[in-house]
Amino acid sequence: MRLPAFRRFLLAHLVSATGSAMAPVALAFAVIGQGGGAGALGIVLTANTVPTVVFLLVGGVLADRVSRSRILFLGNLGAGAAQGAVAVLVATGTATTAAISVCACVSGVSSAFTAPAAQGVASRLVPPEQLQQANALVRVPRNAVKVVGPVIGGFVVALTGPAWALGWDALTFVVAALLLSGLRLPGAVPAGGSGGLVADMRVGWAGFKARVWLWSYTLSGTAVVAAWLAGYQLLGPIVAARSYSGAGSWGLVQGAFAAGLLGGTFVCLLWKPQRLMLVCVVTSSGLMLPLAALGLGLPLPWVLAATAVAGVGMDVAIVAWSTVLQQQVPDEELGRLSSLNSFGEQIAIPIGYLLVAATSAYWSSGRILLVCSAVILVAGVANACVRDVYRIRRV
Repeated sequence: MRLPAFRRFLLAHLVSATGSAMAPVALAFAVIGQGGGAGALGIVLTANTVPTVVFLLVGGVLADRVSRSRILFLGNLGAGAAQGAVAVLVATGTATTAAISVCACVSGVSSAFTAPAAQGVASRLVPPEQLQQANALVRVPRNAVKVVGPVIGGFVVALTGPAWALGWDALTFVVAALLLSGLRLPGAVPAGGSGGLVADMRVGWAGFKARVWLWSYTLSGTAVVAAWLAGYQLLGPIVAARSYSGAGSWGLVQGAFAAGLLGGTFVCLLWKPQRLMLVCVVTSSGLMLPLAALGLGLPLPWVLAATAVAGVGMDVAIVAWSTVLQQQVPDEELGRLSSLNSFGEQIAIPIGYLLVAATSAYWSSGRILLVCSAVILVAGVANACVRDVYRIRRV
């Protein structure tokens, strides 16, 4: 916190988080409000995910070649423009599934470039022994805002409609971009390789294959992330609208998840486990709990408790995973290897969305949620059987 550059990076996260915390609720009910159901929401979420997956590897190469702060600046501007367009469409009553999907596509492209660049920022700002604390501190403002943001977003949507929440999200992206434009990272600009984008991708792929702990966790994440997002993001709002009290109750669920994330952040500030990879595997498997609670139709307090526990585990897993990558992967390869990990985890998300949207015509939402919960459990158990998961220790 004594480093000015780190404080600027932290402030940009805080500003962006105030809008992003409300955006999922607003987007879901913007689609529902224009007459869409699970199928329409699945199309929008797929339109956001596919461009991210397609351009993610290019984003990883660029993160190792050019200024990461410049990539973050341009990416946040692009995301702000996309959310602003959605807000205008919703406010004017001209929003359609197709129009929202186009904007979601632009936002997905922006994410493909900013995610790998952001992964390598903390390691350039703080010494190695402070990486876990830095990764946790970066998540403190985002998670703190998420505690109340979804709740406020749910009630804002219920009272005024989703346009205001989406417009605020767009504004925060622009402000974050301006803050990041002045971020100066110590050290030289990443140089990447000298053989072009394809050659750099090949070098990154070789490094990815050589690390068993990396590709096994990524492979497990392919199933876990797809099952989690298909159940939580796609079916969650639908179940809330049908079985609970709509936007207000879904805002409470997202607030409980954010409260869990914040709790997990403080756990990471105090706890320094040695077997970081094992911690990642075990804690990320907690995502099965809220899906099972929703699938069983448990009362809302039980759903909130399960979601909070899952949030704690998820944030511990995220911070531990970021620390493992930054300690085990050289800085000049970090963008490419983190993008390959993200690519692997996200490649099945569109398939998950489309499968859930298609099967929702034949199966109940509760049954699909229980299947998603079981997939997360099986993937976690399988990954825990990999020997290298136990070999990776804190540096």
